[in-house]
This record gives sequence, structure tokens and C-alpha cells, in this order.
Amino acid sequence: MKSVFPILTVLVVLVALWYAAVVPMNIRGALDMADRAGADVVPADSRSRFETPIWRLMVDNSDHIATGYSLDRPRLPTPVQVGQELWKTTGEMALKGRPMSKRSLIYHGWITLQSTLLGFVLGTFLGMAGAIAIVYSRVVDMSLMPWAIISQTIPIVALAPMIIVLSSQVGIESRLVPKAIISAYLCYFPVLVGMVKGLRSPRAEQLDLLKTYSASGLQAFLKLRLPASMPYLFTSLKIGIAAALVGTIVGELPTGAISGLGARILIGDQFGTPLAIWAALFAAAILAGVLVTLLDAMQRITLRRMGMQE
Repeated sequence: MKSVFPILTVLVVLVALWYAAVVPMNIRGALDMADRAGADVVPADSRSRFETPIWRLMVDNSDHIATGYSLDRPRLPTPVQVGQELWKTTGEMALKGRPMSKRSLIYHGWITLQSTLLGFVLGTFLGMAGAIAIVYSRVVDMSLMPWAIISQTIPIVALAPMIIVLSSQVGIESRLVPKAIISAYLCYFPVLVGMVKGLRSPRAEQLDLLKTYSASGLQAFLKLRLPASMPYLFTSLKIGIAAALVGTIVGELPTGAISGLGARILIGDQFGTPLAIWAALFAAAILAGVLVTLLDAMQRITLRRMGMQE
């Protein structure tokens, strides 16, 4: 309960702020709807309403504020509207026996998950390999680490189209691979940094003790450095899996894809359906939460078996 109460407190505050923001975001749409229905609004002219400050519209039309919470296409939907749309495209589709329908977010989540996992595996492998090379080679440390840091300054929204174009130029027709590469690009850096920190975490006296036992470099790595790096690695993996999911969604936007959570966000924006956008965003957040939770469970089991956690 000590950990649940602060989380619930923050959640309540966020929901309250969300509901408070719905009114100013939707007031103009609510007044337009009321005007079309023949109700009295102030000012009566739509151009004048557009030029009038939001706070003035809210004061002069307080009886129409409630309409902003029930618009079909609101600029900012309420949490209830988002929840209803999310249920309609997930749980309701599953109950109808159509969880993998192209209108279901379960199907689109699965498409996104495939690229995410592939990119996560690739990024984790590159990050761990780079970390081992950096720890055991000063030349690699001085040459690779600066470039790894510089690579993270490149905006992913600018890099993603380049990766997609280059992939098609070299004959990669699958849309899965470019998205996985973008996903791996965002994933490898936190794994690299965390693994370097973990491999360097053993104290000097611990390393000297192994030398007195005539332990080889491989034995020192397997018996000391690698086990000591596990807490750092899992922390980095939880950051990396979330970054990999973001990379996949960003990679879906410029490809013209019609499947995946990123595609649903883009299509919702093109057709002016904010509820579809918000439902896809929440589906992505839920997917990220599930993946991080699974890694957290793996961390607890692994560290407990290694005697690092009770």
C-alpha cells in the first residue's frame, strides 16, 4: 500500500487536470454544435467566436460547457471517451471473436510488437557487445563511446525516413526490418551505457582477488563482471524496451503503413478522429507497461536466484 497510494494520488491529480483541460479545449466545438442546433451562443458569429479568448467564451456561455464533455469528435476527449473507444477496439472485438481484425488494436499492437521485439533484441546485442568492447579496450572506449553519444543527438523523426529509403535501395522489401532498425537505434544506447557502468562496478580489490587466484580474463568476466552488471543491465533493458516501442511507432509513420499502432495514429490524424488517436496512444502505453512489467519480473527472479535480492 505504501507504493500504491502515491501512484493513485498522482493518477487522480492527472485525471482531474485532464477533465479541467477538456472545457477550454472543446468550448469552441461545443458552441458551434449549439449554434447549429439553434441555441443562443455569445457571440453569435462563428468568426467572432474564433477571435474571442477561450476564457471569455467559457464565462459568457457557461450553460454550454457540459456539451464539451460529449462531443463526437472533440479536440481533447475525456478519459471515459478514450476508455470506451479503447474497449470497443480491444475487449469488445475479442468478445466478438475478432481480436485479429484489422479494426482491432490487438491486431495493430501485435504488428508493432513484432518490430519492437526484433529491434529490442538487435539493440540489446549491439549495446552489450559495444559495452564489453569498451570495458576491455581503451582504444574502443575512446573511439566508440563519443560516437555513441553523438548518435543520440540526431532526431529520430529525421533519421527514420532515411533508414526506410536506404533499406528499399538495398533491396529490403519487408517493412518489418526498417522499423526494427529504427527501434534498435533507440534501444542500444541505454543498454550500452548501463552495461558499461555494470561491468565497471566491481571494486579494485575484487579484481585483485581474482588475480591472486590466477583467474583468466574470461573467468573474471563470467564470475565477477557479468554477475555484477545484472542490476544495471535490467534497468537499462526496461528503458530500452520502452525506447524500442517508441522507435517502432515512429518508424511506422513515414512508411505509409496501414497496420500498427503508429499507422492507427497517423490514419486517425488524417481522417480527423481524435478518439482513434488517443485509443492507439493508450494501447501503446499499456503495451509498454506490460513489457516493462515482464522485464521487472525477470529481474526479480534472476537476481533472487543469484542471491542479490531477497
